[in-house]
Amino acid sequence: MTNAAPYGGLSQEQLATMVPELLLTGQLIDRSGMAHLIGAFGRDVMGQVAIEEWMAASPVYTHRMRTALGIDGDGVEDMFKCLQLDIGAPPQFMDFRYEIEDEYHGSFVLNHCGALLDVEPMGDDYVTTMCHDIEDPTFDATAIATNRRARIRPIHRPPRAPADRHPHCAWTVTIEPDREELPLPEDAARMFMSRAGTVALSPIDTSAVDGWVDYRGPLVADIQFREWAHTTLTRVAEEVALQHQLLALGFLWSVRRQTDDADQILDIYRKQLSGIAGIAAERVRNALGLGSGAADLAKVFRLHPCFGPVQYTGVSAEVIENADGTEDVVVIIPDDSPAVIDGGWVSVLDAEHLEPLQDAATAVGDRWVVSAEDTQGGLRVRITLGAESRRESGEVAIARFSKGASWEFENRGRSIPITPVGANL
Repeated sequence: MTNAAPYGGLSQEQLATMVPELLLTGQLIDRSGMAHLIGAFGRDVMGQVAIEEWMAASPVYTHRMRTALGIDGDGVEDMFKCLQLDIGAPPQFMDFRYEIEDEYHGSFVLNHCGALLDVEPMGDDYVTTMCHDIEDPTFDATAIATNRRARIRPIHRPPRAPADRHPHCAWTVTIEPDREELPLPEDAARMFMSRAGTVALSPIDTSAVDGWVDYRGPLVADIQFREWAHTTLTRVAEEVALQHQLLALGFLWSVRRQTDDADQILDIYRKQLSGIAGIAAERVRNALGLGSGAADLAKVFRLHPCFGPVQYTGVSAEVIENADGTEDVVVIIPDDSPAVIDGGWVSVLDAEHLEPLQDAATAVGDRWVVSAEDTQGGLRVRITLGAESRRESGEVAIARFSKGASWEFENRGRSIPITPVGANL
């Protein structure tokens, strides 16, 4: 069975379902990793790592998505298109509502901020860290991928006063021609040169007639991916999976600045992967209506954003039939992939550290047991059906703290163009 471009093997309808799911699991990466940082270093360090990881990753993946989808302008409309395809702003869970005044002026509100609702029970200090300390530099880092003279500034934001204030926050976006350009963050410049930053993914067939092949048209509200061509959705799904990888690298680089303890760094990095690996596996399985059999498990691994895209990680998964008629799943993780060379998530997996793989397998079926051996050229993982059920790990339980883990998307009808309200067009 071939594992080339696994997302391309899905139907158009399945891809349209998968893309928002992938955007959501990307947003939940921090719900997995940050809890372990707080435990190790406290809230202030957690905030600093969050700032540095997003500033490292978002300019790179935003530039990649712009290039892939022909978003070649430098105005607020172009910026908003990119935000709709950003793991920091998954649709509905982070319900951005955009307004365009003119080419270089606009605004947005969050009618629903899932991240805020996750953090509010932790108290105002944590809300301020997220909505002030983290948002200010990271919003600008995202904006500069469209225009280095862009600024995103708050109208109002949490902590909410009154406590039920709605919308949750409101922001202006301005681009002024005489304004000083913001510099590219140092880590983003490094990320652009990484293998994750430069990897080639599936090309879009611009002659396709089954839907949008780019996003050159008007900005739309409630973007509906079922209106996009199969070839476009394949590339977008791969890019969103890559966004996971870029964010993980940014996280790793930042954590390394906090401690010289290599074992502690790897432990936190692995725990981050374990938590999101379990949640993402569960959501992929449920989104596609899969069961818990071997074929279902192999499919989840092939489509899992933490172990893809395949062009970057080289991860493959296939079903093996045993002599007694039972089926196992074999996952191969090569040791020379771009992801391993970068030091990405898959680089921390070995025969002694299989927890993220076990968490993903358990999320599909609680009797699957993961074992592995290091072989020439990589890690060969065999997943067999055991006799007893396994409990969800503590790392997955931590990530499940987010309401995003159980979030359900709704059908909001057709995409509606957002009409600029200003007269100076």
